[in-house]
Amino acid sequence: MWPDKRILDLFGIEHPILLGPMAGAIDYVLASEVAEGGGLGSIPCAMLTPDTAREQIARYRERTKKPLNVNFFCHTPPVPDNAREASWRDRLRPYYVELGLDPNAPINAITRAPFDEAFCALMEETRPEVVSFHFGLPPEALLKRVKAIGGKIISSATTAAEARWLEDRGVDAVIAQGNEAGGHRGIFLSDDVAADISKQPGTFALVPQVVDAVKVPVIAAGGIADGRGIAAAFALGAAAVQIGTAFLHCPESKISDMHRKALAESADDSTVLTNLITGRPARGIVNRLIREQGPMAEVPPFPLATAAVAPLRAAAEKAGSGDFSPLWSGQAAALGKPVAAAALTRELAADGLARLKAVAW
Repeated sequence: MWPDKRILDLFGIEHPILLGPMAGAIDYVLASEVAEGGGLGSIPCAMLTPDTAREQIARYRERTKKPLNVNFFCHTPPVPDNAREASWRDRLRPYYVELGLDPNAPINAITRAPFDEAFCALMEETRPEVVSFHFGLPPEALLKRVKAIGGKIISSATTAAEARWLEDRGVDAVIAQGNEAGGHRGIFLSDDVAADISKQPGTFALVPQVVDAVKVPVIAAGGIADGRGIAAAFALGAAAVQIGTAFLHCPESKISDMHRKALAESADDSTVLTNLITGRPARGIVNRLIREQGPMAEVPPFPLATAAVAPLRAAAEKAGSGDFSPLWSGQAAALGKPVAAAALTRELAADGLARLKAVAW
């Protein structure tokens, strides 16, 4: 019934809907429910260890026999810069004092694990049907090992040039991540990510250009939250959509009460791209930190900026405030609704198909 079935055939799924792998916001529960609804469930591993990732995958397999996507970051870990980190802490000092925290207290390092030998061995052990990457691809030797397990490989592109780069290295499909998308930008060919975000195209300008640039199927991502967005993506040549923010409204998501409330109250102009939370540009709902200090500033590189913000976040959230929290969201959050994930997946598919039927293909 879908006009392009390449992704359905490639992944063995019923509906061309992929759950966006939102690290820290979802786990195997929501992923398995999306899979049971006919989409592709995703488990994000950027904030997991190999052991916790193994547990997540095992629990997913206990809940469903449907295909699974396991997602990883591919960033290069930064070299610490004591001067820059000290400057960032000094900038945040007034907030520490206000919240009754010691500005000079040691802070715990924050890590976001890139795909490495240990994670590669886990993929060889667990053999997920799909392995996806953000910020490019892992080193060639590791990528060859992932390909050898027989799973499909996908990654995000924010420009047609990045899409061609990914196709040249053998991905099975490309995720075209538009500027509207929530969370971290997938930019990886530029050394100046903060400057390049101002040039990144929106989803519905990006998708047809990526479709024209590559032969593999294209998955549209960013600002898609209902059947209208799905139908539009297919009209522009996409073979599937990846949806993140709409699923954060679901009761199965792991977001905080503050995040859930912010999503429910959001409008089309509620989000900005900011590097204050992690050191890398990501789209989220404006909170106090972003409003007063950003949205973009000189901060330690990803993910080091997170360490100095983390104590502020913990103290504020304990008091019921999201002033320093990562309220990640795409621009279409206002279209979301608190529906169970499996039901939402089926509803999105039905709505998208109904709208596509009205189009003369």
